[in-house]
Amino acid sequence: MAGAEIFAARNAASELELTLSGRWTLRSLGDLKKFGPDWQTRLLEADGKASWNCMAIEALDSSGALLLWRAWGRKYPEVLLIRPEHLRIFERIATTDREPPAVTVPRSPFESLIALGSLTLGIVRHVKAFIALLGQLVLDVMHLLRHPADLPKREISANIYKSGVLAMPVTALVGFLIGVVLSYLSSLQLRQFGADIFIVNILGLGIIRELGPVLVAILVAGRSGSAMTAQLGVMRVTEEIDALSTMGIPRSLRLVFPKVVALGVAMPLLVLWTTAIALVGGMVSAQLQLDISYGYFFEALPKAVPVANLWIGLVKGVVFGIAIALVACHFGLRVEPNTESLSANTTASVVSAITVVILLDSVFAIATRGIGLPK
Repeated sequence: MAGAEIFAARNAASELELTLSGRWTLRSLGDLKKFGPDWQTRLLEADGKASWNCMAIEALDSSGALLLWRAWGRKYPEVLLIRPEHLRIFERIATTDREPPAVTVPRSPFESLIALGSLTLGIVRHVKAFIALLGQLVLDVMHLLRHPADLPKREISANIYKSGVLAMPVTALVGFLIGVVLSYLSSLQLRQFGADIFIVNILGLGIIRELGPVLVAILVAGRSGSAMTAQLGVMRVTEEIDALSTMGIPRSLRLVFPKVVALGVAMPLLVLWTTAIALVGGMVSAQLQLDISYGYFFEALPKAVPVANLWIGLVKGVVFGIAIALVACHFGLRVEPNTESLSANTTASVVSAITVVILLDSVFAIATRGIGLPK
């Protein structure tokens, strides 16, 4: 069985003549040695003015025809001798190989304004959907006040366990390390001025009032918030949410309300837990760096930090938890039935939740600027 072969020659007018023979099929083209060492050069250097004699081709399939079609520059050569049955293969390739010309869209002078308008409309849609979610949550609370038996106790308990209990190890570790780092860096500066005892004020006020709630909120947003969004997103992709609606089960009461309540309950407890661990870390570091005893630390902490700061931190935990759950549920319910939308909304959920936490912390800082500060 003869393979594909190419013979090149020059006629009296010094025009290139290429004679093709053999079997130009996918099986024969797989062995490139059958073309000769310069078969690619022969094909690429053969311009449209070359004469092509394909009468000796025994067999031709779409692979061999496509190879020749590309060598011809995606058009028929001026001189072509070929069998009619082989020509029909090239006619089919020529019909399907017509690429439409690229459409050049003129640049609008208002492109920046259009982009700003699209961004504004997107934000408005998010705000409207978030307000609708809040309104539905209020309706669920009113329904539960009238029908306490409908309270989803198991869902709330499960979410408290997953969002609160399972988050205790990582929050404790991060809190302890933050307390150590903050105490170590503060002691380096306080030692220069002989103000070692004020390490208690810095650690107490900074951790209890600010770092504790914000740190826990960021960890929970990245851990539990993303998990909530992914859970609702997968339920959207698998059409489980639609199935709940078909069975007459309110999705907000069974899916959104338990998550909001669970984070609202678990967050202040996590804040208290993380704050205590962070203070322990700071106390250990202060004893090693400044030789401040544990007894003095416990004695000076209530005097340096008024108890109002603890209440501010706990209230922040409740507000941050509810905000994180609402943002997570909002983006989870917006997932389209495809995996790309699931990943995009999960990422947007974490980023938005952290942003909302920082904004709310700024509001708290302004609203409580005269509360709990030592005089």
